[in-house]
Amino acid sequence: MVNFMLYITAELENLTNFQPKGGVDDPNFTYYFKLKCENCGEVTDKETCVSLSETLPLAKKGSTNLIQKCKFCKREGTVTMIPGRGSPLTHDYSETGKYAPLMIFDCRGFEPLDFAFSSGWKVESLEGTKFEDVNLDAGEFAEYDEKGECGVMISNVRSMFKVVDLSKKNF
Repeated sequence: MVNFMLYITAELENLTNFQPKGGVDDPNFTYYFKLKCENCGEVTDKETCVSLSETLPLAKKGSTNLIQKCKFCKREGTVTMIPGRGSPLTHDYSETGKYAPLMIFDCRGFEPLDFAFSSGWKVESLEGTKFEDVNLDAGEFAEYDEKGECGVMISNVRSMFKVVDLSKKNF
């Protein structure tokens, strides 16, 4: 079992608290990323989708959010989401180029790669205007904040997966 934390960052112009629409533990938010088989190294052609609201029973005990077979070697692997450890990307983090932790994935048999930003995000202006259901399929978002009388923008969205030790709190 290896736990991977998904970290995100972006350039936030006059914006803060960038996160999934229902918060960092939004059960309906869908994460899209490719998977690499830890047995043979095959990478999925398309992104796999995983959300907290979709669970499958495991053969022995418990549940998981994804059970998938590698197309090449036919080995089965699972991805289980672990909520409660993420936080929104703030303006301060964005300004300093830091990444915000978003979600932990307990991966067995697979390694997550290449997170794809899509729709279902929310962010708020520094003046408090909320922008809901932000779509980042094109890689950026631009709007005008009437209250703050300024343009707002999300650009240069980036992500990375890092192995984390759940017994330590320093991630």
